[in-house]
Amino acid sequence: MRFLFNSFIICFLFISCERDIPIEIPIEPIPYNPTFVEFLSPIGFPPANIPIDNPMTEEGILLGKKLFNDPILSVNNQQACVNCHMQEFSFTDPLQFSVGTSGTIGKRNSMALVNLAWGTSNFWDGSTSSLEEQALDPVTSPIELHSISWSQVINELKNTEDYPDLFYKAFGVVDFDSTHVAKAIAQFERTLVSAQSKFDLFIQRKTNLTDSELRGMDIYMTEKGDCFHCHSYPFMTNHDFHNNGLDNEPFTDNGLGEFTGESLDNGKFKTPTLRNIALTAPYMHDGRFSTLEEVVEHYNSGGIESSTIDPLMKHVGKGLGLTGQEKTDLVNFMLTFTDTVFINNPIFQQ
Repeated sequence: MRFLFNSFIICFLFISCERDIPIEIPIEPIPYNPTFVEFLSPIGFPPANIPIDNPMTEEGILLGKKLFNDPILSVNNQQACVNCHMQEFSFTDPLQFSVGTSGTIGKRNSMALVNLAWGTSNFWDGSTSSLEEQALDPVTSPIELHSISWSQVINELKNTEDYPDLFYKAFGVVDFDSTHVAKAIAQFERTLVSAQSKFDLFIQRKTNLTDSELRGMDIYMTEKGDCFHCHSYPFMTNHDFHNNGLDNEPFTDNGLGEFTGESLDNGKFKTPTLRNIALTAPYMHDGRFSTLEEVVEHYNSGGIESSTIDPLMKHVGKGLGLTGQEKTDLVNFMLTFTDTVFINNPIFQQ
């Protein structure tokens, strides 16, 4: 009898102990279910260049916007992309040369980030062909965000409370890397679409231009000013590279030639968009001109002859011969490229 009782006690204790052992229940992974975004081109715009390996998603755009505005990408967590690409200035910098995280000053003016979804190259020298490639460079550049390495940046992102979850939602990865950071920023940058200026509305027959603006348009669109060859609608750029007669040789900055190594490319720079041009001073790759009036006067003077001068600079050495009123009209027309909806759109803000 005592044996049966002891056996019962042992079995009871064994069962009780087993109950204290936690039962492992398999945890189902959170499903990766991004919300794809259809990129609709504005009226008059061709289809955008959306890469197959980086489709637009709500999660990717949200992550890209956060990264664009977050100083975590810089070496001292003090500077973000937005510090040199401010929305009120059409995502550029009003300084002639931006100041990097470590206090280093660059040698080229910050380019406006406008309608990048249709671009074919980036930077003044065209040294990157995609936005994904472009987004990688500033993070470790010693004159920009100056982070020691991408591995350090990724490690810091992984040790935050929110970024691991945001990267998983955007790309379905736990072990994310610099490629995913660049893809997210590129997705956000492709949303920076400007297409609601006064001139856009005029093209769509929704508003009228003043007499001065119409006269300026005539100068811009004809051989008289010959602006339209390089700054054509709807992008107000041809995405090409030109030597527009700024300097004598040897050039202090070879521009495209610095990237390609070809002497025939020396002195050529990417044609900037004239969209929101009233907001993006100073002008040219080195920010040498403070006003649009100075820019117009440069072309009116004809520019400086050199071995790589662009054939479109047909008036080099002799000038356009525009009168004071004609120069004013041309400037007034370019002011119609300003898109106040774009620079005030809260969707771009963190």
